[in-house]
Amino acid sequence: MSTIPILIQDSTPEFIATAASDYSKREKLAKKLLHYTTKAIREFNMLEKGDRVMVCLSGGKDSYTMLDMLRQYNVKMRGKIELFAFVLDQSQPGWDDSDLRKHLDNTKVPYEILTKDTYSIVKEKIPEGKTYCSLCSRLRRGNIYHYAEEHGYNKIALGHHRDDLINTLLMSILYNGEVRSMPPKLLSDNKKHIVIRPLAYCQESDIAAYARLEKYPIIPCTLCGSQENLSRKRVNKLIKELAQENPKIPSNILHAIGNISPSQMMDHRYWDFKAL
Repeated sequence: MSTIPILIQDSTPEFIATAASDYSKREKLAKKLLHYTTKAIREFNMLEKGDRVMVCLSGGKDSYTMLDMLRQYNVKMRGKIELFAFVLDQSQPGWDDSDLRKHLDNTKVPYEILTKDTYSIVKEKIPEGKTYCSLCSRLRRGNIYHYAEEHGYNKIALGHHRDDLINTLLMSILYNGEVRSMPPKLLSDNKKHIVIRPLAYCQESDIAAYARLEKYPIIPCTLCGSQENLSRKRVNKLIKELAQENPKIPSNILHAIGNISPSQMMDHRYWDFKAL
């Protein structure tokens, strides 16, 4: 265990006690997050020696934490994978990546910030009051895939966490009539890209606490962040309310994604009911 770095001039007992407490919390959270990141990577064979990994950094708490965990994992791997941070500047009003650049410079991870004005397209195509997320994510994903293919990255890392996976499952059931979520590892539709989600087992609350302690320079999204009544927020609230009654509910939902019983379903693609 490393010692607490002395980077402050305030040496009052109260300040030192607070700094020590924060350092201890950070160390515990880092250990927990790295444990679950490593668990996901190994269970789903996400990374192998020689992989060139494009880590998609949005400027939010999740992707900052993902980059940090992958850096720590790569230390354990003795640098056997290549990490590259990719940031897509979608020309949202108020976008300021100056602190993000400083952060990336400090990490020593190679990076590029690519500017593509998808914001104007989304605002033009989607009527006021409608959900921006679907079109915004499609445009962002297209730019990500194109860059990865053009520069030879064989893995694309996204910062979705456990809560994203379980929220997506319930949203799909409630609003689309489908049982589907976000797989931790997938082959893209064009069969050219392997997409991984190293934080699949990590809880959002742990990520948020870790991000606060790390003081990441967060860049807020002015598209989805401006829509307060999104279905995803309502589903997230529902899960949290249920978890107050039974704390195991979120983990049970996650377990259900990997514990499917096709024989107990009514999908005609899996069962010829007329012939039974």
